[in-house]
Amino acid sequence: MFIAASAALLAALSLVLVRAFLGPTVFDRAQAANTIGTIAVLLLSVIGFLTGRPEFLDLAIVYGLLNVIGTVAVLKYFEYGGLGRESEPPRSAAQWPR
Repeated sequence: MFIAASAALLAALSLVLVRAFLGPTVFDRAQAANTIGTIAVLLLSVIGFLTGRPEFLDLAIVYGLLNVIGTVAVLKYFEYGGLGRESEPPRSAAQWPR
């Protein structure tokens, strides 16, 4: 049963890889990369269950969190051209909206 699930995940991974290389926009490619990370988390979980090693689930959770943070950072970089606000000087407390 789990071997069939692993085979299905690998088939889905191959389809997502095609989408990652042939995506028309950067955002489609970023979504494909995020999906690859999600499939990797699922594969880690299934392999950990098959081998009887529950620490693989901890690794999968950490990888999933890093995947989300990395995807948000990449999309922010492509949307705004950077990860910080270099073009705008910091506002003083008197300029904050109340």
